[in-house]
Amino acid sequence: MIQIERTGSIIVRLTIMMIILCGLIYPAVMTGIAQEAVPNKANGSLIYSNNHQVIGSKLIGQQFTSDAFFHGRVSSIDYNGAGSGSLNLAPSNKDLTNRIEKSVAAWKKESEVPKEGIPIDAVTNSASGLDPDITPQAAYAQVERVAKAAHVKTNTLKELIKEHTQQGAFGGKRVNVVELNLAVQRER
Repeated sequence: MIQIERTGSIIVRLTIMMIILCGLIYPAVMTGIAQEAVPNKANGSLIYSNNHQVIGSKLIGQQFTSDAFFHGRVSSIDYNGAGSGSLNLAPSNKDLTNRIEKSVAAWKKESEVPKEGIPIDAVTNSASGLDPDITPQAAYAQVERVAKAAHVKTNTLKELIKEHTQQGAFGGKRVNVVELNLAVQRER
């Protein structure tokens, strides 16, 4: 009986110690290190307006519906940052085919880009539904529409796309739509 009580006591003390160590001390130390080493990333890579108001994050896409702005990827969760996810529909699923056809029709309606010239990332969603980036091809495909609606020269928009194109982690190039649209807004 004494052995069981002693074992139970050790387990309780070990549990409390692990909660303190792993639940309090470790996260506090890691947060402190991150705040010192990479404070912008540790705080969510926030984007600020000229008057220092938070207007978004470099890591989370936003929905832009105005023709005067570049549009991001399709989001199956309407860019709701409370959670992420995708519909995970198979290529053979009729719902996916219908959703892509709807996206293609919307692109053809707002753009003069032929169906074959629409970049795939412009009509498909990312796995998270929150992807803030598009390919440079998807950005260039929107230049005419944005130039017309925003009253900004096409060459200026192409230069902005070039300036905001970054090398992706796995080799592909990407353009952050939120940052690009902020640059467009400054040009207006």
